[in-house]
Amino acid sequence: MEPRIFKFGTPYEEMYNSMSATPEDEAFFTHNGVLQLCRRGAAVKVAPQRWQDMTSEFVSTHDVVIAFEERIFDAVVEDLQTREPTENFEPIHVICLDTKDNPHEARLQGRVALELCWLLEKSASRGEDLVLEAAAIVDAFQNERMTHTQIHVLYQLCYL
Repeated sequence: MEPRIFKFGTPYEEMYNSMSATPEDEAFFTHNGVLQLCRRGAAVKVAPQRWQDMTSEFVSTHDVVIAFEERIFDAVVEDLQTREPTENFEPIHVICLDTKDNPHEARLQGRVALELCWLLEKSASRGEDLVLEAAAIVDAFQNERMTHTQIHVLYQLCYL
């Protein structure tokens, strides 16, 4: 079967419909987990977004950015370091949970990412300065939660 390639911005619904247009397509893309990935993506946003196309004002509204591949982490950090600073010059915590690109690992690491986000949010809700606390939270998380895996959590504080 020919691979299906979609551009950034193509709605998940459109991708899903294309990959389930025939019974053969639907069986193939259900078996390899791609249709489930489309459903999961559609539950979060309309379409995949390309980081580099996001405006600095939009990016600066985020406190934490989580990448699931080291090369994406590196690209996000590099992009943040080369953008013109915004007026407010806000901190952005960039974290990488390097993950194998398959539905099973994505599901597992999604839960791990959620757990880490809860820890960061809990710290911020207690009035703690996330700029001062995030590195220690990520380090403790790596030492306590990530003992079952070879995955190392990467962390970088950036400003935009």
